[in-house]
Amino acid sequence: MKKNYTPEKELLFLALGGSGEIGMNVNLYGCDGKWLMVDLGMTFSGGEYPGVDLVFADLEFIEERTKDLLGIVLTHAHEDHIGAVPYFAGELGVPLYATPFTADLVARKLEEAGLLGKVELNIIEEDHGQFDIGPFSVTYLPLAHSIAEGNALLIDTPYGRVFHTGDWKLDEDPIIGEPTTEAELRAIGEEGVLALVCDSTNVFNPKPSGSEGAVHKGLMEEIALHKGKRVLVTTFASNVARLQTLGEVARETGRQVCVAGRSLDRIIEVAQDNGYLQDFPETVDFDTAMSLPRGEVLILATGGQGEPRAALARIADDNHPLELVPGDVVLFSSRQIPGNEIAIGKMQNQLAAKGITMITDRQSLIHVSGHPGRPELEALYDWLKPEVLVPVHGEIRHMAEQARLGKACGILAGVVQKNGDVVRLAPGQPGKIAEVLSGRLVLDGDIIAPADGEAVTTRRRLSFEGLVVAVLARGQVPVVEPIGLPLDEDLPEFIEETQEDILKAIGKLKGRDANDPAAVHEAARLAARRAARRWSGKNPQVRVIMPGLGSPEVN
Repeated sequence: MKKNYTPEKELLFLALGGSGEIGMNVNLYGCDGKWLMVDLGMTFSGGEYPGVDLVFADLEFIEERTKDLLGIVLTHAHEDHIGAVPYFAGELGVPLYATPFTADLVARKLEEAGLLGKVELNIIEEDHGQFDIGPFSVTYLPLAHSIAEGNALLIDTPYGRVFHTGDWKLDEDPIIGEPTTEAELRAIGEEGVLALVCDSTNVFNPKPSGSEGAVHKGLMEEIALHKGKRVLVTTFASNVARLQTLGEVARETGRQVCVAGRSLDRIIEVAQDNGYLQDFPETVDFDTAMSLPRGEVLILATGGQGEPRAALARIADDNHPLELVPGDVVLFSSRQIPGNEIAIGKMQNQLAAKGITMITDRQSLIHVSGHPGRPELEALYDWLKPEVLVPVHGEIRHMAEQARLGKACGILAGVVQKNGDVVRLAPGQPGKIAEVLSGRLVLDGDIIAPADGEAVTTRRRLSFEGLVVAVLARGQVPVVEPIGLPLDEDLPEFIEETQEDILKAIGKLKGRDANDPAAVHEAARLAARRAARRWSGKNPQVRVIMPGLGSPEVN
């Protein structure tokens, strides 16, 4: 097994995030003593970490080797590929590379973090833009995705060529951008591809993901059915092609556009600054939208994933200047991201209670995925003919299934890896050769901390079991305060009995223990926990405070 993790005369691949999960993509390629990072993303906690919104890959491995890190290449501007940049780019201290649209969004993030001008940001023209960095030669190859300027990377090295797909799909009518053609991809395959590092998200989908152009027809037909009604469409803010479609549909159906959500405002601005959405309709403000006849407005809103502070959730909660009334219509032109089911369901129930009609992609062709189904994967395998398939961007089940699919399609070698696995792609037989530290960090308030650190772990325990605080002062009855225990009606009796239990437990201490703060502390802690278990069936954290006698402790 490899113990010196400096790449030698070889080509290595190492995921620190995004393998074994969907989101938080961070990939490393190693060659001739140097590393190249592809993407630096984040994910959302989804309640797994109480009080935390953002989750990052633990970059300790590469932070210890920054002298060997050449740069960070960004495939596209989704948060799970660029969201961690403002938190780590300054510390890593290497150049960033991105196409114009992505670079613009990244620059704004750097500016907000006070890093603009302190981190080198190189803009690479999207149309097969190429640059050399150390032993790597990188070429951007446009592929369709649910954002402007989705790109694969063709990475040439002395030991073989890697086709890193990023997030992608095949789309004959993508609305925005011109993806690399089948002929161009076949030509790359004929030149030789050592490894295909490929998106696994939709491997279980037996059908192609569908065309953005077909969504135009679906949205047009659906919105035309609701004449005289106020229509709200929620979609992913980053899907510039969908915004282009909705602008055209609004114009074709005689509706004015109202935009609700800061992320939508930002994406529209960035898109227009980079040559997209040039004919997007002039938007109207909230007051104008509410004064228009109901059938003459189309609202574009954030919040399709049930985010509590987003526009649609606030509208559903009657906490927004825009209002929906019985008979109005909400179209969910987006997919439900796993983990958001409860939040989305809650919001949809609020809308249903108001008499709002809701349409999702299960009822009408108003959304298509930005990731490839099995037919698209099979086509790419055929065009590129890679020697090795390395599935990424998926849970283990997704990646294992893609490896099986690749084998059935004739790819000789498949490597199912996870975050932290060092994979040698060449020379020799491809496969895992070592495992390094990988993990998660969280943004907790203003501090980046270990996801399994004491703060988050204790908070999780408190959320399940509650807390009992006991204050012991010499010569006084203990003060007992339960927090988060189901004792509303029995609270006075519980407190009285717990006080008695603590005094009895302390009174049983003999000899040296009777004057030992640690022994007194432990006796009180156990007595309080037993009382809580007896009264509530819970095993709460217990904090015993002994002013002047010992330091507080949580157990």
